[in-house]
Amino acid sequence: MRNPEGAPIWYELLSDDAEASKAFYEDVVGWKVHPPQPGDDKGYRTIDTGSGFVGGLMPLNESMRAGGAKPTWLFYIGVEDVDATAKKVEAAGGTILMAPFDIPDVGRVAMINDPQGIPLYIMRGSVDSASAAFERHGMGKCNWHELATPDQAAAHAFYEQVFGWKYPDKMSMGPAGDYVFVAAADTTIGATMPRTPNGPSGWQFYFRTPDIDVAVEKVKKAGGKIHAGPMEVPGGDKVIVASDPHGVAFGIAAPGVPAKT
Repeated sequence: MRNPEGAPIWYELLSDDAEASKAFYEDVVGWKVHPPQPGDDKGYRTIDTGSGFVGGLMPLNESMRAGGAKPTWLFYIGVEDVDATAKKVEAAGGTILMAPFDIPDVGRVAMINDPQGIPLYIMRGSVDSASAAFERHGMGKCNWHELATPDQAAAHAFYEQVFGWKYPDKMSMGPAGDYVFVAAADTTIGATMPRTPNGPSGWQFYFRTPDIDVAVEKVKKAGGKIHAGPMEVPGGDKVIVASDPHGVAFGIAAPGVPAKT
């Protein structure tokens, strides 16, 4: 059975140095990054958690850089009809960056911007098996999605119109605004928040590891930076906001009490 419409199904790291990114994330998150498939001239590598795939690692080439691509994390939202959803994106004020196209044995994909210029993919997989790339408590899986946006109300309207997302609750952050929870297909997947003054806009993804303190030390030792945390969040988990050696932002979530491995 496939994932419900509007659910996140895949995560992708665009990297200027695939080997360095592989080494960093394998150490910090505990992933296994597989080598490219024979004959793959793009060098795409899949990311394995040990209990299923969470996404892929795409090396940037000169053509991609010339088109404006930069090192970053992106995600794919599952939809039933990519072409119909692309039309909904435009009707809701978004733009199409890459028109719908087929990837043999993978599925149909398009790359879009939301109305605030934040990129993501939409995808209909070629098979009906469900993705488990997002699991709230799955080790190595994406644990949480967080959108920092310059127009929170407009972003809410866009994602609701295109994907059917709902916003069941919110938490005040005082002068910084509201942290508004996001439900996709009745599952809470993350939250939105106003972009901080002069801060970056975009989606940030938190990946789950067993021990936040161990993750902090690994990030530092592997050449990354810690920007916030460790801090406890509602539900008892602890999180950090970090960046890898190429400056790509990501988050780590872990149990408040270290998990047994």
